[in-house]
Amino acid sequence: MNIRKRFRNHPEVHTGALNDILFILLLFFLIVSTLANPNVIKVSNPKAKADTKAKQTVVVTVDKSQQIFIGAEKISMNELEAKLKAFLSKETDKPSVVINGDSTAHLGTAIQVMQIIKKLGATPVMAVDNSGARN
Repeated sequence: MNIRKRFRNHPEVHTGALNDILFILLLFFLIVSTLANPNVIKVSNPKAKADTKAKQTVVVTVDKSQQIFIGAEKISMNELEAKLKAFLSKETDKPSVVINGDSTAHLGTAIQVMQIIKKLGATPVMAVDNSGARN
């Protein structure tokens, strides 16, 4: 005499569609995260023939109307040295400051920023766009 049921229900969750959706979401977030740019202030960088990558401690932006930004915070030329000193005091290695200048910005403002950076003992690095560079 067979006491067991002949037809047992085996509850299963089909996850095939879920795997596809998770894969698409993963790809979407990977692509979006690589397109994110930490420089919030939009400027048109001058062109260069060589790559100028540097480990950036802080980014100073000079836009076409000679306004100065540290990150996304607008500051005056008088406040620049004090604000940079606060950022650079946290660094143990020789810090570098990336100057992100608009190609139509006045060169004198960028040079003043470079002088302040050198005075604080950091290395100034000018950010340039090499996407149109010829080899």
